[in-house]
Amino acid sequence: MEALILTTILGLGSMALVNGVLKLLAKSQAIEAPAIKVGGPFASLDPQRGMQDRFEIFLVEKMGLGKSLEALHVQLGKPEEHAPLKLLRKKELTAVVGLVALLAVSKSVPLALFGMFIGFNFPDASLKGQVRKRQKAILQGFPAMVDLAALTIESGLDYMAAFAKIVSVAPKKTAVELELEKTINEVELGYTRPDALRHFADRTGLQEVRSFVGLIIQSDELGTSLVGLLRSFSADLRFRRLTQAEQLAAQASTKMLFPIMIFIFPTVFLLMLSPMIMNLVTGGMPF
Repeated sequence: MEALILTTILGLGSMALVNGVLKLLAKSQAIEAPAIKVGGPFASLDPQRGMQDRFEIFLVEKMGLGKSLEALHVQLGKPEEHAPLKLLRKKELTAVVGLVALLAVSKSVPLALFGMFIGFNFPDASLKGQVRKRQKAILQGFPAMVDLAALTIESGLDYMAAFAKIVSVAPKKTAVELELEKTINEVELGYTRPDALRHFADRTGLQEVRSFVGLIIQSDELGTSLVGLLRSFSADLRFRRLTQAEQLAAQASTKMLFPIMIFIFPTVFLLMLSPMIMNLVTGGMPF
């Protein structure tokens, strides 16, 4: 009970301190500049609205969370349920849950503060796992998409028309084809082709896609043939995947050593020695 009261006092004191500092800063800057405003996905935050908005502006601007949340949102494919402001508030909620849960279990203020830290970072860790899964799905179909793009460009289409053809004939759109469809939609909405391609690379967060986009933009600017470059790039992608598979196969024996030592060997020894142990227990060895 005392720990709960102490933590509550500390929390309220910290919030009051932050609020007081923000008010002092607002008063000192009232003549020189207007109220603080943030743009982009955090434009709805207003420091005049209340303490929560001022605290969230502090996290976004001063603590640098805005850029990381925006980058995470982009690499997730810009889903509405994981908008940067919604994600920030999820982090705040999980931080409070971690604080209260560990305080109720341990009655320790330092452990409760650690739980608040873990809770605040938990949504990031969970969503980064989704990002890695999404990137893996994109990489699986990426070499085949590059080959198809080379074939359609060789038949006489430009690269954006080739992407549209690949998306239209796909019986079931994979992750990379969905991203291509978003790129085509951006061009139709008025974005330039290089900007739409760069957004494609940003949404995936993959070095292979960045190289692919850079290859197309450079070829478009210099007027060089794209077909040969795409074929070489596709061959390089397949070689990298083969090399990675060989490395994983080489590591398999080392990774299997620990479970063999812990689980397999004791079982084998037990099966071999159990008859001798039973003979010793029941009356000694027969010789």
